[in-house]
Amino acid sequence: MKLLALTYGTEGDTRPLAMLCRALMDAGHEVTLLAEGTTLASARALGVPHAGLSGNMRDELTALVSSGKGVNATAAGLARIANANAHSWMQQTVQAATGCDGLIVSGLAAFVGLSVAEQLGIRAIGAGMIPISPTGVFGSPFLPPRWIPALLNRTSHHAVNGLLWHAFRKEINLARRSVLGLPPRQKIWTEHPMLYGVSPALVPEPRDWPAHTRLCGQWLAPEDSWAPPAALKAFLDAGEPPIYLGFGSMVGFDREAVLDAFMDAAEGRRVLVYPGWSGIPDRVLPDNFFIIEDTPHQWLFPRTSLVIHHSGSGTTHSACRAGVPSVVLPFAGDQFFWAHQLNRLGVAGHAVSTRKLDREKLKQAIRFAQRAETRERASALGQHMARETGTATAVAEIETILGVSTDSETNDQGGESSMNRIDESHR
Repeated sequence: MKLLALTYGTEGDTRPLAMLCRALMDAGHEVTLLAEGTTLASARALGVPHAGLSGNMRDELTALVSSGKGVNATAAGLARIANANAHSWMQQTVQAATGCDGLIVSGLAAFVGLSVAEQLGIRAIGAGMIPISPTGVFGSPFLPPRWIPALLNRTSHHAVNGLLWHAFRKEINLARRSVLGLPPRQKIWTEHPMLYGVSPALVPEPRDWPAHTRLCGQWLAPEDSWAPPAALKAFLDAGEPPIYLGFGSMVGFDREAVLDAFMDAAEGRRVLVYPGWSGIPDRVLPDNFFIIEDTPHQWLFPRTSLVIHHSGSGTTHSACRAGVPSVVLPFAGDQFFWAHQLNRLGVAGHAVSTRKLDREKLKQAIRFAQRAETRERASALGQHMARETGTATAVAEIETILGVSTDSETNDQGGESSMNRIDESHR
């Protein structure tokens, strides 16, 4: 099959999709990835054909993180990014997708991809690292868990998804008409298959989802012979497993205050610092702090004692799969959802606020992570997740979905279609 994978977001959006693309290529399929240009290092490393979409996610994310954490601020920020680029993304996507058998859509570019698939008459498959399909099992990941009574879980999904569609709809419909010659769309897409690179060990898989919606497990790259730089190897070999400290693609926060707090909370422990998009303030760090470049989490995290992070989906999964506890400082969006899951599972204490960073609460979170019972729970969770085959499961699902397609079916998908007849044995 010839496939196009489309996403727009941070490293956490692009990296797992690049890993899925690599797995599809290894299964014999031809795949190209379109994503935000500065997040494509993983695609290059994996040998996945790729191209960058217009836009600068880092600048937009700075404004989003700085503006607030509520669902309204998140929806407005995400819409601002997508709306500014809808026309150019649609042009790039329709050109790249012509001649493809299927289109994998994800992230902020999903509505663009669904429109292009509709115009070309090919099957679209949703892919994501955040479970946004409506369910009564848990509430929308974009709302703080404490806000949602269980009775309103499903309603919360519909409300948030509808809010996002309302924020995106005008520019998407303008681009549909000008680029694709399609009429405006009034309702959000709901009938396409959805595959999530999410572990059912972290999020209970809803039984009220349709057959074409599934938690596959984390999407990982094939094991390789990656070797650490000599200085990193020497630091790891010089003492006990260190703490990892990194906030990935998060920007727009007070780096000085955060670093000062962690230097105090570390209390002399060895710490690996990954600057990520935020960078490191221009200052001398103590000898127990070691700065690293982008390092594969699959390799690094099992060599650490705990992982301090922003609780993005990808980092959360990698820390859990490594069998180590977490300390979480969520910034925005779905990160509060993942922080709640880690606390619910007992592998992290309560989330620590990044806006008013309380050093004593940070120390308490570290102490919780270092308890013997916390480490035991984290180890058991890691062993459970190590048995999952998320990437292979997703590849098999994609092959099944596209294998049952017929030329007469369209991607817009009202009513019953073959995507609803996916073999239940895969569930």
